[in-house]
Amino acid sequence: MEHVTDRMEPTMTSRAQVLPRVTRIGAAARPASVPTPPPAPRTSGGAQSPAPAAPGLSALGLLTVLLGAALPMVDFFIVNVALPTIDRDLNAGPAVLEMVVAGYGVAYAVLLVLGGRLGDMFGRRNLFLWGLALFAVTSLACGVAPTAWTLVAARVAQGAASALLLPQALATIQSATSGSSRGKALSYYGATAGVASVVGQVLGGVLVSADIAGSGWRAIFLVNVPVAAVALALALKSVPETRSPHPARIDKPGTVLLAVTLITLLLPLTEGRAAGWPLWSWVLLGVFPFAAAAFVAVERRGERTGRTPLLPPSLVRIHSVRSGLLLIVPFCLGFGGFMFVVAVAMQDGLHFGAMRAGAALVPFCAAFFVASLLGPRAVARFGNRTVTGGALIQGVGLLALAATFHYGWPHLGVWALTPAMAVTGFGQGLVLPVVFRVVLSEVPAAQAGVGGGAMATTQQSSLALGVATLGTLFLTLTSSVGIRDALVWTLLAQLAAVAATVALSLRLPRQVA
Repeated sequence: MEHVTDRMEPTMTSRAQVLPRVTRIGAAARPASVPTPPPAPRTSGGAQSPAPAAPGLSALGLLTVLLGAALPMVDFFIVNVALPTIDRDLNAGPAVLEMVVAGYGVAYAVLLVLGGRLGDMFGRRNLFLWGLALFAVTSLACGVAPTAWTLVAARVAQGAASALLLPQALATIQSATSGSSRGKALSYYGATAGVASVVGQVLGGVLVSADIAGSGWRAIFLVNVPVAAVALALALKSVPETRSPHPARIDKPGTVLLAVTLITLLLPLTEGRAAGWPLWSWVLLGVFPFAAAAFVAVERRGERTGRTPLLPPSLVRIHSVRSGLLLIVPFCLGFGGFMFVVAVAMQDGLHFGAMRAGAALVPFCAAFFVASLLGPRAVARFGNRTVTGGALIQGVGLLALAATFHYGWPHLGVWALTPAMAVTGFGQGLVLPVVFRVVLSEVPAAQAGVGGGAMATTQQSSLALGVATLGTLFLTLTSSVGIRDALVWTLLAQLAAVAATVALSLRLPRQVA
């Protein structure tokens, strides 16, 4: 992670070709986004001297950005192993527990693109700092919540803070790095995204079991406060300011319609089962396709008439963006469902404590991290077929894990699960970082916030859908066939998502910078 001097030019590589400095997106040409330089000093004759080169992203700056990005990802998963304890302590009940998870996830997904646009407008470093501060405050609110519904409200606010924070990390990497350094930085980001998701459940198990000063589950939120404070202090010194030189106004109709679209899909799917599928859940699902169609129509019309939509359709028409986003959907759907289902099955079926359930995921996490580090070398040799190979390895790991649960139940320990967990994690580690790099490889730097927000929204929505769909399948089957068989069938169902990932990986561009 060497220091990179920003060349004040966006790089848009496609099959080893470099596009001009001013990139045409749809009907309007927009100059690239660059880190904001200080005002140029004037000479004695009144003319401005050339502005000094803007600072790039140092190794410490990249580490700080990745630390900030990890916090929202950790907190999406950290509650999984703590839900039984929260239920006992706050007398929450299944429906409210679902809201503890869904409230965060829906607010997070709904506001991500808007958070990226705000960073383009007001400066990504500024929004990164605000996001960290608000994340710390809302985490404290979660940690001291006196009732279950207070915790739900605090989790919604925490999801909103996460949506402000996360897009700035991606946009800063996109705008303050270039060339091979950008590729490495995006690979590190992808590794962080995957590892942080697993670390969330591992850390949750450790903190709940440790019961620090009698805090119990509250420690999983309170630990964010000092970490965010450290990240904030580091960011003040090491993260450069970047923004779009010609930021567009907020697309209010697009923002509202995107929020309606995601809420009408995610809320009933995540909350409907626990609430007994009431009428409102079916009404919202019925509204979803109309809201989605209206959002697409408004965005297309906005771009045709020269306005800047919230999610420019021309951005999605870029091959690397479109193919990468499509692949993220089945991959993250399977990933989100896997993490939720395995956590529940190990605690309720194998009677693992929170600590032991977290420890069982350590081999998965370690293998994911190793594969993430090997990813750039694999891409250099095999191109984006690395994703295809990773998805196939993941499929083998899921089959091995299903067999392990089927034949070893109920006398399984952490070591018996280690081989299959490691294979599954290694395969996933070869997929996610590379796909993130593919999606952002041709996004113009002027739209770095929008591109990062769109990718994070797709990822987060798919994770939530995975918890809703595979989680619902698992919990429904549990009552009829038992936890073991429900888990095995759910893991086999996830293979459909793996098959879709393999098929879509063949449509990725062969090479990416």
